[in-house]
Amino acid sequence: MPSVSDRPVKRSIRRNELREIVPLAYSTIYEMEQREEFPRRFALSPRCVVWDLAEVEAWLESRRTRPIPRAKHPDVTQRKFRPAKGQGRAQA
Repeated sequence: MPSVSDRPVKRSIRRNELREIVPLAYSTIYEMEQREEFPRRFALSPRCVVWDLAEVEAWLESRRTRPIPRAKHPDVTQRKFRPAKGQGRAQA
């Protein structure tokens, strides 16, 4: 059985440090965790959750090597409120 000093030391980070590394909103990170698109947090105590720094860095590297396509712009002519001014509409 390996001793404690033989195991590699993994660094964990709390939410504040995670937000410095990954500039996403906390709610976005939570939703991505639920969809299994982001490394999962784990609890150190009932009130303290952390992320494995190596997993977060690996996730960032995978995002860098595989670009994410940008979302399409919404069709503003389909809006019910404040419709866009366009052809065939009188301008106020």
